[in-house]
Amino acid sequence: MGQSDGLHLGVVGVGRIGVLHAATLVELDNVAGVTLADADAGRARQIAKELGTHAVASPEALIEAGVDALVIATSTAGHVPLLELAARAGLPSFCEKPVALDLSTMDALVEDVERAGILVQVGFQRRFDAGYRAAHDAVATGALGTLLTLRAATHDPAPPSPQYIASSGGIFRDLHIHDFDAIRFVTGEEVTEVYADGAVRESAWFRESGDVDTAAAVLRLSGGALAVLTGTRHDPLGYDVRLEVFGTGDSIGVGIDDRSPLRSVEPGATASGGPGYRNFLERFEAAYRSELEAFVVTVLTGGPSPCTLAEARAALVVALAADRSRAERRPVPIEEVASAQAVTG
Repeated sequence: MGQSDGLHLGVVGVGRIGVLHAATLVELDNVAGVTLADADAGRARQIAKELGTHAVASPEALIEAGVDALVIATSTAGHVPLLELAARAGLPSFCEKPVALDLSTMDALVEDVERAGILVQVGFQRRFDAGYRAAHDAVATGALGTLLTLRAATHDPAPPSPQYIASSGGIFRDLHIHDFDAIRFVTGEEVTEVYADGAVRESAWFRESGDVDTAAAVLRLSGGALAVLTGTRHDPLGYDVRLEVFGTGDSIGVGIDDRSPLRSVEPGATASGGPGYRNFLERFEAAYRSELEAFVVTVLTGGPSPCTLAEARAALVVALAADRSRAERRPVPIEEVASAQAVTG
């Protein structure tokens, strides 16, 4: 099925996010077909049946089926091998975050992708959320004046499984990498220094993976402003993602609405209008659709990637600096970990 009839897209991985992506793609304009593949072939067939589409036995079979592009929604361990497969096949690809957990792997992948000349879009969906885009525009137009500080929060309602945590790369590379990318996106600035810490407050089994279920960090930005972020794997009111931006001209907030999982105890304060967001799929449903719409249009038009591997690398560097800061209990300049040699050395 060629591009003149609309794109034929291959989706690899049909876990929670993969199913959402597949269901979204079958409804998009300019998509003529969607074929699924998963390590669990039976699950892929079942999801394909539910969506009225097709499944094949492997990612390689997707290539043989003549797909025009890949959407990679596997666990993190599958991202780099599948992008390398796409590069060898010359296929544009959308890939979920984090692309890789270390810089040497990321840098080798970047070289392969650049050599192949394929489009890669990374799934930092907050860049496509209406609130984050409005915050980006407010900063870019100067409406906020001089940036003073930012407050970011990402709180899961409940932790993922111990098996997931064990291979996730830790709270900064898994959970907060979205915050690091969003802060860079909204401000247009780089993070230059990180001071981070974490603790196990509720689920003792996080210690088995050397991880924490609660984290905090202070980031210094290239323009001089400071950002503070908090994160936890336990929030009794729901999935809580916010970004507050304070400047000399205005103060704005993203993620503050009648479903925000935060309860005021001030006298006379009105209660929220509904239950908190249950999970990231519900909170960012529109953003997930928008990022895939952008990917399809970019493949068809040959335009630049809306979110490049370079952006993913920059967020990973901040996460690695946060990891080092937590381990060594000190502020870590980004330049300390900006190269693979610096991290391994």
